[in-house]
Amino acid sequence: MAKRVVDVLVPVALDRAYSYRVPEALELAPGDIVCVPLGARETTAVVWADNPKPNPRLDNRLKDVEQKLELPPLKGELRSFVDWVANYTVSSRGMVLRMCLRMGEHLGAERERVGVRLAGPAPQRMTAARARVLELLADGMLRAKSEAARESGVSAGVIDGLIDEATLETVVLPPDPVAARPDPDFTPSEFTADQSAAAAALKATVAKGDYAVTLIDGVTGSGKTEVYFEAVADTIRSGRQSLILMPEIALTAQFLDRFAACFGTRPAEWHSELTPRRRAHVVCCRKRGGTRHCRRALGVVPAVCRSRPDRGR
Repeated sequence: MAKRVVDVLVPVALDRAYSYRVPEALELAPGDIVCVPLGARETTAVVWADNPKPNPRLDNRLKDVEQKLELPPLKGELRSFVDWVANYTVSSRGMVLRMCLRMGEHLGAERERVGVRLAGPAPQRMTAARARVLELLADGMLRAKSEAARESGVSAGVIDGLIDEATLETVVLPPDPVAARPDPDFTPSEFTADQSAAAAALKATVAKGDYAVTLIDGVTGSGKTEVYFEAVADTIRSGRQSLILMPEIALTAQFLDRFAACFGTRPAEWHSELTPRRRAHVVCCRKRGGTRHCRRALGVVPAVCRSRPDRGR
């Protein structure tokens, strides 16, 4: 029986997809994020389509998909958007896809946060540093490993030693949220008649749930941002995600303050000045969705290529 073959788009400067065999034990569908061999290395890529009629002369040259990564797949509309952007900007599809998979190896599992608490007898060898740790944890509270070391004024090695002697036990902590849930009613709106009319029209458009473009024309300081915030507030109330794009990183800090003044908290950030680990954490939180994870994201223009499960406008 002939093996199944799929076309896989890799994030390199190529416009075409490569064909790979699918191992029998692996179930793949278009949009799945996979790991495939590419030359002498392995790379993260996306299953773009099935290939029902592969060239039989190339069968002995096809390589197998290595594995399917446990990540949300790229939806059909995002894959179509990649094709459209590549065609519109005369760019290779692989380089456009690269913006969707920019984290590379950091797309894997998030780093676990480890907590410690008092669990066993006192260590056989007691030192002043160990005594400070035991005194801090005597309340039975669970603390992050780094927090326990900092508050007791000791090194991480002291904590590790107490763990090795079973005086302390480790517990995996849930990841920190990248942003608190915004409050859509944190700051009541005080609009003029024209601003109220613009906000009502924008909210009506957003409520339809379809794709639409709305341009608000006004001079500097006329309240355009606050009007757009009304639409963001409605997406918060409906439990959906919002992506706010900025033309450049230099405007981020000022806008974060304005967002916090309106909604009581800052949104998640996405731009090149964040560390890779932080960006990976934002990606994972946004893909999980849900009200206890990331619901608002602020990014520079390439962030539009990031996948979001419950996006509004």
